[in-house]
Amino acid sequence: MDLNADLGEAFGSWTMGDDAAMFPLITSASVACGLHAGDPVTMLDTCRAAFELDVRVGAQVGYPDLAGFGLRSMDMTFDDLFGAVLYQLGALDGVAHAVGASVDYVKAHGALYDRTVHDAEQASAFVNAIQAYDPGLPFLGQQGSALLAMAAEAGHPVFHEAFPDRAYLPDGTPTPRSQEGAVLQDAGEVAARAVRLATKGEVEAVDGTVIRLQPHSLTLHGGTPGAVETAAAVRKALEEAGVELEPFA
Repeated sequence: MDLNADLGEAFGSWTMGDDAAMFPLITSASVACGLHAGDPVTMLDTCRAAFELDVRVGAQVGYPDLAGFGLRSMDMTFDDLFGAVLYQLGALDGVAHAVGASVDYVKAHGALYDRTVHDAEQASAFVNAIQAYDPGLPFLGQQGSALLAMAAEAGHPVFHEAFPDRAYLPDGTPTPRSQEGAVLQDAGEVAARAVRLATKGEVEAVDGTVIRLQPHSLTLHGGTPGAVETAAAVRKALEEAGVELEPFA
């Protein structure tokens, strides 16, 4: 099982999370590419740290929305979104290569992640941009989403992720961050959910429904309060449960 975290989300003098402490705990890192979070120096530092610790690098692509951290849905045209996705992947790929690393997968962030679960036009723009840049690049995303279906149809390897630190709705989608309790912060609870997802492929929704999932990666949010402590608890619980941790890509 892969253990993933969203990292590289600082911007200029503004910082988010403790990436240095997170890296030793994870096997892959989804790195912000500069439009919803991140900047050139942050991307450089993040890719260098990942390379030194043998952590896989993924491009975490979001809406061009620094002020809103990419959490606000945007009605972008096909061409505008195509260009924004291509721009972000190209930027991170160039930075990664400069330090000896590589971009091994791509995923959507925030509102773009939520939007491309059902929005065929935006999912198509996303997939076509990646296809134009690297036809074999793996996608990481939500099981059953339009994005992964289109990526698979285009010939990309696709992998499912699940979020131990997010509440789930009965339909199998993460609870929107705008709702109270969407992000879980109790390290013990998150660790238990991670083990259940890794060993049984299931998670309990907010109404008690048991949702069946097939995750290849468990993703944690590196910028939430107590993220490092939570990641340490998750890794320890997975190892004690006999789950072998390795990158999916």
